[in-house]
Amino acid sequence: MPYKYITEVRGYELDSFGHVNNAVYLNYNEQARWNILKESGFLEAFLKSGMFLVVVETNIRYMRELKMFDSIEVITSLKHEAPYLIFYQEIFNKTTNVKASKAKTKTLLINSERVTQDLPPELISIIK
Repeated sequence: MPYKYITEVRGYELDSFGHVNNAVYLNYNEQARWNILKESGFLEAFLKSGMFLVVVETNIRYMRELKMFDSIEVITSLKHEAPYLIFYQEIFNKTTNVKASKAKTKTLLINSERVTQDLPPELISIIK
């Protein structure tokens, strides 16, 4: 099931050319991932158990620039490829209806001792 996160480009996210700095696209994607964990209830469960997801790899393709006050939507799909939870994300400029980027981010669940853990079956079930 794809998840949607909507935000707006802010002035401090721009580079000297007047468009969104490329690193900010990663911030948009990360915020969308945090929202998914929060909305699903897994963020609270992970925090209580001392576990958390860590990013181990991100591949991103920049396709179009984003400018100040553009409304953007991050659409995220998840896939479990043991031991990874993979986030596939696309950023769309809702102002122009054009895809601005696409990314694939691999994460691992680790405990407080930094040891990789299996994903809870409940999390796997919402991915399928």
